[in-house]
Amino acid sequence: MSTPLILQDNSRLFLVLGAVGGFFSVLFGAFAAHALRDIISPGLLQAFQTGVHYQALHSLALIAVGILAGQRPHRRLSMAGWAFATGILLFSGSLYIMAGIDAPWLGLVTPFGGLSFLLGWGTLAWHLLRG
Repeated sequence: MSTPLILQDNSRLFLVLGAVGGFFSVLFGAFAAHALRDIISPGLLQAFQTGVHYQALHSLALIAVGILAGQRPHRRLSMAGWAFATGILLFSGSLYIMAGIDAPWLGLVTPFGGLSFLLGWGTLAWHLLRG
């Protein structure tokens, strides 16, 4: 039985996703600091900045997973990388859109991104413990 494509060696993909995620976290952070601060409420600005913070942190996590997977590919590393990428999309993405269009109901999506982050960290820890 072959391993699904999504769980095969994705080291380069995770490195690229991490680098692109880092790029956009800096871009979005600068946008928030210079353009959004006078346009949206302080609460929405804080939500947007929280999205930036978590995107930056988990972009670095993606780079770490990419480096580890490049040295010794494993399904658990792919699972962790996909969980981090999904978390960025759901957590940070929902906060960006919520702040941009003032749609508080999008906050219902954010916890699913948080769960994805937890899954990523837990899977990464499991992989490192199993060696």
